[in-house]
Amino acid sequence: MPKTAKAKKKVSKPKTKVVTKSKPTTAKATPKGPIKISKTYVPKDTEKYMCEKHKVYFRIRLTEWKKELIKANNEALYNGGMDDNNISADIVDQANSYIDSNVEMKAINRQIKLISEIDKALRRIREDTYGYCLDTAEPIGLKRLMARPVAKYTIAAQEKHEKEEKVHADD
Repeated sequence: MPKTAKAKKKVSKPKTKVVTKSKPTTAKATPKGPIKISKTYVPKDTEKYMCEKHKVYFRIRLTEWKKELIKANNEALYNGGMDDNNISADIVDQANSYIDSNVEMKAINRQIKLISEIDKALRRIREDTYGYCLDTAEPIGLKRLMARPVAKYTIAAQEKHEKEEKVHADD
C-alpha cells in the first residue's frame, strides 16, 4: 500500500487585539502630584499671587510653626507641673511661684489661641481663600503674610477692626 502524504492542517489561534486606552487630553494641564519647593524658597512678588508654590510654602511654614508651639506648650506644662511639688514655707516665695505660674499659663493660653488661628489659616489655604482679606477680598500682600502668616485682613481693614474694638472696649 502506497504511503500517501497527509496534509497537515495548520491550526491558528484566534489573534487577540491588545487595546491600549489613551487618556483624553484636556485643555487644562492637571498637576502630576503635589508641588515641591526647596527649603530655601521664598515667595516673590514677580510670581502670580497665591500660586501653588505660595500655598505650599505657607502651608509648610504654618505647619512647622504649629508643631513648634505644641512642643513648647507640652514642655512648659510638663516642667511647670514639676514645680508644684516644691511648695515653700516662705509666703514671698509662694507669691512669686504663683505669679510665675500665672504668667506661664497666660502665655500657654495665648499660644493655644495662636494654634487655633494657624488651623484657620490652614483651612483657608485648602479653601483657596488664604492671602485674601476676609472683609474686602483684596490681596493681603506677601510682605504682610511673611511677617504674620495668620493675617486675615489687609492693613487698612485690620486698623478698622482695631479702632472698632477700641470703641467698644471704651463703652
